[in-house]
Amino acid sequence: MKFQRNLQDRKEKGSLRSLLSFDNPIDFWSNDYLGLARIAHPVELKGSSGSRLISGNSKVVENVERQVAGHFESEAALIFNSGYDANLGLFSSLPQKGDTIIYDEFVHASVRDGIRLSFANSFSFRHNDVSDLKKKLEKAHHMSPIASAMAQGTIFVAVESLYSMDGDIAPLVEITDLCKEYGALLIVDEAHSGGVFGKEGRGLCQELGIADSVFIRLFTFGKAYGAHGAAVCCSDEVREFLINFARSFIYTTALPEGMYQHLLHQIEQSKEEGLRKRLQRNIARFSDTIQSTLSSPHSPIQIIEFSDLETCKLKAQQLQDAGFAVKAILPPTVPIGSQRLRICIHAFNTEEEIDRLILLLE
Repeated sequence: MKFQRNLQDRKEKGSLRSLLSFDNPIDFWSNDYLGLARIAHPVELKGSSGSRLISGNSKVVENVERQVAGHFESEAALIFNSGYDANLGLFSSLPQKGDTIIYDEFVHASVRDGIRLSFANSFSFRHNDVSDLKKKLEKAHHMSPIASAMAQGTIFVAVESLYSMDGDIAPLVEITDLCKEYGALLIVDEAHSGGVFGKEGRGLCQELGIADSVFIRLFTFGKAYGAHGAAVCCSDEVREFLINFARSFIYTTALPEGMYQHLLHQIEQSKEEGLRKRLQRNIARFSDTIQSTLSSPHSPIQIIEFSDLETCKLKAQQLQDAGFAVKAILPPTVPIGSQRLRICIHAFNTEEEIDRLILLLE
């Protein structure tokens, strides 16, 4: 059968994915950048018993969404069960037939899957390449003249602020300016920058002063916030649309009410600027020494690329044997020939842990 051949092919290429776990590792692989997931906070997780549109909603939940919107300086917010659900629901429903979605070629799989379910036209632009984005916007502009946008469709541009498999940062100011020039609506996934950048962790768009120019920002709570779920920060109108048309919101059981309250607690904890300062000190300690990293010097995700797949896997195994939780990222998650170690730096990592990791890498 075909699925068996696909599995065998991946085994033969040495890129078969597998689950990995071991006891009490030195954490350099999780997305818990601020260490908030390590702090015990008991919540009552009484089941919600249904979808938000039936029995899973409450005044508590709606109040949490208003406070989330307020924190991220957004008109409204809608909470989904995960970042994957949020992107799937957003991109499969909001862009309509006749619309165009232009997306960064390295954008997250959840965005790509949402686009696949959409009736809109779509094509990619080269990763973080503003010139190529301009060419694609010109192409879409001719397909969908601004003068008749209501009749011909809307142009959406989808990017991440911080890319999870490269650790690099999008040129958001330039991208925002291009979207304004071409009348496109910008959607920024701030999954890995929320909590890490901006005043009180409000994200990279807020830090750069462009949040008001971004059509939709998406924040996930399973990374720096150490919780679960995701919020689409948008207008009241978009929120109402998603409640009515986003299938990954409509047809799923809601999070337990206690989890929504937990989100507020974690957001409050994340406001502590000392956490971000410690995180940036640790990032600098690592990135200033490891010159081979491909990532931004301010990113909690640091990437070391290997030309040879087996060498990459061997180095990951050596680190794991030494007690360091580091995972090799292999094709097809990343392009063939660009296998890598993905190292996540945290506020809680000690100088000794970082120095030991550097020594093993060198």
